[in-house]
Amino acid sequence: MPMRKTARPRLSELSLSIQYPGGKAAAPTRPQLRRWVRAACAAPAEVTVRFVGAEEGLQLNRDYRGKDYATNVLSFPYESGERICGDLVLCLPVVEREAHEQGKAAEAHFAHMVVHGMLHLQGYDHETGSDDAERMEAREREILDALGYPDPYG
Repeated sequence: MPMRKTARPRLSELSLSIQYPGGKAAAPTRPQLRRWVRAACAAPAEVTVRFVGAEEGLQLNRDYRGKDYATNVLSFPYESGERICGDLVLCLPVVEREAHEQGKAAEAHFAHMVVHGMLHLQGYDHETGSDDAERMEAREREILDALGYPDPYG
């Protein structure tokens, strides 16, 4: 049986706020972010994307995950159900460093991190088991392919 495609929310069903306390220079543009968030939405959404520096990234990861390092993306879901509601925090220097180390275009890696975070806001979890991780990675690949980006795991 073919997989049923999930309808994407209309533009009016997405409320997107973007914050740049870590600086705008290296961050993706608002149109890019809107495109990536919409591509990963399976329902109407209210999302804030915040780009932070290493210090804030470290503090948030320490406070909320008990990890003593800055990570690439943190997801903070506030509501589940028929509406996606939450925050994504991307640590600019970590995402840029990872892209360089992995030989990826920064834009493609930022797109992947936004899609990855959006899936977390919708209940996907790659840390609960290999089946969950495979399901999440498959969905990431599907979304990124539709956006024209290469397989982030390939």
